[in-house]
Amino acid sequence: MGDSTAGPLVRPYTMTKGRTRPGTDGGRLDLITLVVTVADREDRAREPEHEAILRLCRKPVSVAEVSARLDVPLTVVRVLLSDLLVEGDLRTRAAAPVTKLPEKKVLQAVLDGIRRL
Repeated sequence: MGDSTAGPLVRPYTMTKGRTRPGTDGGRLDLITLVVTVADREDRAREPEHEAILRLCRKPVSVAEVSARLDVPLTVVRVLLSDLLVEGDLRTRAAAPVTKLPEKKVLQAVLDGIRRL
C-alpha cells in the first residue's frame, strides 16, 4: 500500500507476521535490557527488519533505543528481538544496576548547604 505524501507504508503486524507478543525469550526484554549482536552468527538470509536490528546492535543497545532508532513500535521490536534471540543472533545483557540512593539525611544536608549560599 502506498501514500503519495508518506511513501510506501508497512504495517507493524506485517513485520511480525501477525504476531503481537514476543516468543518465550521475549519476556525478559524490558525497556533497559541491552541487546548485542553475536559475533559468530550464521550468515543466512533474514528479513530486512532483522538485518537492520543486527547492524544497529553491533554494540550493546537498549530495547528502547532500538525502537527509537528504527522508528518501530516497541511491541514490534520486542517480537523481532525475540526472533533473533531464538535464532542465536542476539544476546541480552542486564542493564547496569541502579546505584543505591543517598540517605535522606545526606540529601537534607546538601539542600541546607545550598540554601545557606
